[in-house]
Amino acid sequence: MARISRTQLAAEHERIAHLVGQHPEGLNRVALAEAYRTAHGRAIEPRTLRRRLQELVEGGRLAVAGPANAPIYRAATADEARTDAGADYVPLSAAGRATRALITRPTAQRPPVGYNRDMLFSYRPGTTWYLPKSLRHQLHEMGRTPDDTRPADTFARDVLSRLLIDLSWASSRLEGNTYSRLDTQNLLEFGQHAEGKDATETQMILNHKEAIELLVREVKAPVFPRMLLRGLHRTLSENLLTDPADEGRLRERVVQITGTTYTPNAIPQVIRDCHDRIIDTVGAIPDPLEQAFFLMVHVPYLQPFVDVNKRTSRLAANWPLLHANLSPLSFIEVPDRAYVEGTLAVYELQRVDLLRDVFAWAYARSCAQYRVVRESVPQPDALRLRYRSQLHDVVRATVHSGEAPQARVLRARGAALSVAPDDLDGFAERAMAELLNLHEGSASRYQLRSSDVSDWRERFRADVPPRVGALQERP
Repeated sequence: MARISRTQLAAEHERIAHLVGQHPEGLNRVALAEAYRTAHGRAIEPRTLRRRLQELVEGGRLAVAGPANAPIYRAATADEARTDAGADYVPLSAAGRATRALITRPTAQRPPVGYNRDMLFSYRPGTTWYLPKSLRHQLHEMGRTPDDTRPADTFARDVLSRLLIDLSWASSRLEGNTYSRLDTQNLLEFGQHAEGKDATETQMILNHKEAIELLVREVKAPVFPRMLLRGLHRTLSENLLTDPADEGRLRERVVQITGTTYTPNAIPQVIRDCHDRIIDTVGAIPDPLEQAFFLMVHVPYLQPFVDVNKRTSRLAANWPLLHANLSPLSFIEVPDRAYVEGTLAVYELQRVDLLRDVFAWAYARSCAQYRVVRESVPQPDALRLRYRSQLHDVVRATVHSGEAPQARVLRARGAALSVAPDDLDGFAERAMAELLNLHEGSASRYQLRSSDVSDWRERFRADVPPRVGALQERP
């Protein structure tokens, strides 16, 4: 029997789902077959109808009740859609259910496909929208923070310590990493490696931390930085690839992806052109949520690197959100099956519906979590906020000079950086506090290396007043 095309299959699903939806009380197979013949002027084979109904049930579009030998089918509610997909899934839209029904077919029924560059090059920023206007508005309301009129990265700085743990853990978990959230926190805050874990898992978590810190440093750039994808990839893939030269380098060879019929393009010039097109397009998209989702769609689809593409896309998707002082997307509690199937649907079908459902659900969950985090963060110090860049400059200059912190010197450095005379005492006090609390883990915040801080701390340990948590060896 000839293989049915994706278009024909989707059309059959739509016709059947539409007929069932017209009968809230439900239909059995006999009544449905008759309704199908009446509506479309031809019969549908009983075996084909059973198969299509099963696919629609598995995709969450239909619910089934009654005895096995006489089942009744009706349209599924949103709660039933999630139950049918499994407890570890997300609620699905009608389009998402239809897409999932296609992508969960056995691999033998899904034809081999390659990269379709038209999906990228036909996208028109401001005209093409993957996220409908109503959904964008809803997510903006959820993600809005009190910092939307303050400098870019303000909110990111306020929740950075929590974001480092959440995103490092959740993004790694989606790659099969078995670190728990507590294991991740102990590793990132205290350097404690979890017992019984593979070194690769530990490296993955540490790479996420470094990449998130890089991301936050780049958030104040006026547009999406051209080298950010490569920088994130280089950091995320450190010590994890067979060839270290592939860290941050665009792919120049064939890659195969397990569990899919999709084969990415292997022509280096096409990869470079499409990578550049992604960057240009993101910069021209007028909405940060659309930017974030666009990156989640197109970076994995292109596979610009030999590996670590999805991780790169998840972190990159946070740049437009943090740039706009919206809540970040931490991917906490995202079901890995839903995320994988949504990504596969982009690969094989060039359909974003299922991944969009995952994105919307995940962002709503993340916003709720970070709203609680934000409410627990003290209101920012107005003077520290006003002179944040000058404070960072003074801390960096003091460490590089090899000097012990002295109020007189800190005042002079502040004056040289145009700190107002009336603010110099307060500025020096805050600079002193930042220096006293400086440690290797916070070095990157000031664009310092951890070795810079440890060398400076050892040299002047005796000259610096003792303070809990400051310039002390960590346990």
